[in-house]
Amino acid sequence: TEEKWFATWFDSVYYHTLYSNRDEKEAQVFIEKLFFVIKTPNHSRILDLACGKGRHSFTIANLGMDVLGIDLSPSSIQEASKSEYASLQFVEGDMRMLQFNQEFDVVVNLFTSFGYFENLSDNEKVLDGVKRSLKNGGLFVLDFFNGVKVEKDLVKNESLIRGGVRFDISRKVENGRVIKDIRFDDKGKSHHFQEKVQLIYPQEFMSMLENSGFEIIHTFGTYQLDAFEKATSDRFITISRVK
Repeated sequence: TEEKWFATWFDSVYYHTLYSNRDEKEAQVFIEKLFFVIKTPNHSRILDLACGKGRHSFTIANLGMDVLGIDLSPSSIQEASKSEYASLQFVEGDMRMLQFNQEFDVVVNLFTSFGYFENLSDNEKVLDGVKRSLKNGGLFVLDFFNGVKVEKDLVKNESLIRGGVRFDISRKVENGRVIKDIRFDDKGKSHHFQEKVQLIYPQEFMSMLENSGFEIIHTFGTYQLDAFEKATSDRFITISRVK
């Protein structure tokens, strides 16, 4: 169904091919800076929500934390699980149906892993689940694109070659979503995938978080944790505390 584009695309080998150039070093530096700012004691319980193949979970665990990564994609969790050890575990699951009760010191949701759903009320389900999962005074780190800048600087068409495959990508904003069409041919077959992410502006995130019982304590605009500037920042990163 329409609703499940993310389940099929994120589970596809081509998803990982297209995004294989993601900057691991940048991700690592971001996580290290982030945990320096939130001053989490060793062996704090961390939930990595929509963890993919676990690249951030590994870094967080290396900082001395106890990490659980959760993701909807069976193949990603299968891959991540190969690297499990006592303080780093992975489990398949849907971020809208979290079943934890005050178990975590910090929940992180990184690299635009939010706003996939057709139904906007699903965002509240995610936030309510996060709030329930956190201990009193626990922290929630949400990292999303800066909707204002994305809309202003949208690259309508581009072609990328990754792993010998040419991906033709077109983007548009429609019905409050950024829609990315990804087309390519491989092994004699034509493929078409779509990514749809809600175009959520910083102001809306702030309201959503407040309404779900969070208090924002930090906002940043880059992975180097520079101050957030509405017109120019690529990211909108919030750290909020359960009220």
